[in-house]
Amino acid sequence: MLHYSVKLQAQKEGGFTVTVPALPGCISEGETMEEALENIADAIEGYVIVLAKHNRPIPVEIPEYREVEVFTRRTSKRRTLVHA
Repeated sequence: MLHYSVKLQAQKEGGFTVTVPALPGCISEGETMEEALENIADAIEGYVIVLAKHNRPIPVEIPEYREVEVFTRRTSKRRTLVHA
């Protein structure tokens, strides 16, 4: 499954425009945010299908944010808190 970040912009006249920075020219609209997101999902699917049909590379977006798992160690040593 592919994942892409999208940019939603509210329009003065109402509705939303959605673009996909990783897919130049992939743009859609909708009266509501939900409709705009559904429409851009269809547009992305069509964009990727056309790229594949023409043997073009499909851009893969690497998320900027990553999850990092952090472990803490419990020690048996007592720590002294110093108040200044």
